[in-house]
This record gives sequence, C-alpha cells and structure tokens, in this order.
Amino acid sequence: SLQTRMQSLQPDPRARYRGVFEALRKMVLTEGLWRPLRGINVTVLGAGPAHAMYFACYEKLKKSLSEVFQQGGNSHLANGIAGSVATLLHDAVMNPAEVVKQRLQMFGSPHTSVLGCVRSVRRAEGLAAFYRSYTTQLTMNVPFQAIHFITYELLQEHLNPRREYNPRSHVAAGAVAGAAAAAATTPLDVCKTLLNTQENAALSSLRVRGHLSGMANAFSTVYRLRGLPGFFRGVQARVIYQMPSTAIAWSVYEFFKYFLTQRALERRT
Repeated sequence: SLQTRMQSLQPDPRARYRGVFEALRKMVLTEGLWRPLRGINVTVLGAGPAHAMYFACYEKLKKSLSEVFQQGGNSHLANGIAGSVATLLHDAVMNPAEVVKQRLQMFGSPHTSVLGCVRSVRRAEGLAAFYRSYTTQLTMNVPFQAIHFITYELLQEHLNPRREYNPRSHVAAGAVAGAAAAAATTPLDVCKTLLNTQENAALSSLRVRGHLSGMANAFSTVYRLRGLPGFFRGVQARVIYQMPSTAIAWSVYEFFKYFLTQRALERRT
C-alpha cells in the first residue's frame, strides 16, 4: 500500500509523504487502522495458484537445465533461466490481481470492494485493462527473478553449503536476494504502477487522452513528470516490503519441501 502511494507521480496534497513511516502514520490516522491492508483479499486469492505454478516450474526447470549446463552441480545460469520462465506463469495469474489491488490502494479510490472494482474497470476500460501492464510486469519481473534466484542460490552456497534444511540461512538469503532484486528493478515497478492505476492527475497534467498503454509510453510519462529521480520513487518502501516478503516465501517453501521429502522417505522405509 505504501509503495503504491509513494510511487504516485502527481499525488493529492493530502497524500504527499516524506518517508515510509510518515506515510504509514498519516494513512492510519486519517484513513483508519485497516486502510493499509486494502487489497489483501485479492492478493491472497491470486498468490496461491500463482506461487504453486511458480515454484513447481522453477524446481523442474532448475533440475533439467542444471544437468545440461553443469552436470551434477549447481548452475547459476540454470537458476536464472528457471526463475525467469517461472515468472511467465506467475505473472499471468497475478497481473489482474495486481491491477485490482493497486486500484483499491490509491488515495481517494472510488472502489470499495474487489468485485466492485473488477466490474467498474471492465465496464470502463474493457478486459484488456487487467493485462495492460503485463509486458511491463514481465520486463520487470524477469530480471527481478533472475537476480533474486541467482543471489539466493549464491548465498546458499556460502551460508548452507550442504543444502540442508536451515531456517536461518533461508531467511537471510531470501531477505538479501529480495532487497537486491527490488532495488535494481524499481524503475520498472514505477512504470508498472502507472499503467495499473492510470493515475488521473498525472495523465491530465500532460493532457494524455484515453488510457496509457505500453512500457515506452510509461517510461516517457514518468520522465516528463519527474525526471530521472521519478524512476526511484518508493524505492525505500519497495525494499522494506520485499525483504520480509522473500524471506517468508523462501523459509515457508523450504520448510514444506523438507517436510514433504521427509514424509516421502519415511513411507518408503
């Protein structure tokens, strides 16, 4: 929520923040305690199937490609490619959820529910609106996941060379990998937010008619409104969000992988 707000190019005077914690305090005091959690339901609905496909594809491709690039070893190239391809499936599910989530999170959002938002967007902009930022999302997430997976696997080699179930190493490696990938891809995330929200004040100030589409148009709009610093709006919030997010994701994933593997071994013996 804070990231979406802080990436706004022409924020309402009541939604201008100097930092992450000021933004959170102001949001809670003026809009209510639960306002920062708007959109959580649509995120939960999309995240289940998206991550299931994401990790299943990653594990399968990582194993197959590692045998091609480095038999019997761990190939960073294989990890990067596997993470990038898995992103295609993940984003196909999550992109519509992201559009709805970010529309709900905007300051002064006219939408009060997920279904109401879906109906309103479909009626006003058509079904294409839910995938308007898909190419930008992929352009951002492919390098994000490549950096993320390569960094995670690299850190695991140093922190957990035996590749055993080690919660501390999974949390630490996941957090650092998420922070590095988040910081590097913030410019693309700012463009994605603009395409998802179609920020009226920003588009009106440049006399943009209709709906903004395409990564090139998004880049041009961000630059014209905010210059180069505009591409790093919300970077602090993005890093703060991604560090615990990727740490939790990896630790939970590694736990279930360990747990299910142990159960399978027990059944065999």
